[in-house]
Amino acid sequence: MDDKIDPIKNPPHYTNKEIEPIDYIISNGLTYCEGNVVKYITRWRGKGGIDDLKKAKVYIDFIIEKEGVTKISDK
Repeated sequence: MDDKIDPIKNPPHYTNKEIEPIDYIISNGLTYCEGNVVKYITRWRGKGGIDDLKKAKVYIDFIIEKEGVTKISDK
């Protein structure tokens, strides 16, 4: 199968972008949740629509919730 049209390795909702989300995520050392925000925001118009925006929001809310928690090292 031609890698250019492989929906698993090279899905068009990512490969039609100048920078693929996975490359951006890895290059910038993003966390799992941050990476998922990038992924869902990048693909929402080409794949999941409003549901992808809602998924991104879940991860954003999770990040906000965890960042607001006092850590032992913060005391």
